[in-house]
Amino acid sequence: MHYHQYYPVDVINGPGTRATLFVSGCEHQCPGCYNQSTWRLDGGQRFDQAMSDRVIRDLNDSRIKRRGLSLSGGDPLHPANVPHVLALVKRVRAECPGKDIWCWTGYLLNELSDAQRELVALLDVLVDGKFEKALADPGLLWRGSSNQQIHNLNARGEAGERIPSLVCS
Repeated sequence: MHYHQYYPVDVINGPGTRATLFVSGCEHQCPGCYNQSTWRLDGGQRFDQAMSDRVIRDLNDSRIKRRGLSLSGGDPLHPANVPHVLALVKRVRAECPGKDIWCWTGYLLNELSDAQRELVALLDVLVDGKFEKALADPGLLWRGSSNQQIHNLNARGEAGERIPSLVCS
């Protein structure tokens, strides 16, 4: 897997202070996408053990408390990315207790493959749906167009009730 960008401290992509990884590779290629440079699977840099270790180290750094990890792209649920993102998410769950994990994807929750569902089962929040330029709204929180949905998964991979503080904090 390749990644396009990593922000060890981010306050834009999800609630609170977070670490955010933008993976490379997106087959949706939505017209009007603001992140077209992430579409190629081989774009950016190779995501290796050292980078995985850095993410874990940053999430556990007590000098800058981070609420969790955000995964965006590209598309973390691109079939070629799933095994690598799954391994990272499993590490975060095992080595970073109490951290939440958010993920943005162009795929729809109810249309995921078994491999994608295995990964999603470990997430807290999934923002799904392709970016639709005609439905773009800069006033939306954590999504680019109104068709995209924020799913609170309660880290069990099941769509749960939306918690107001989740969306407003």
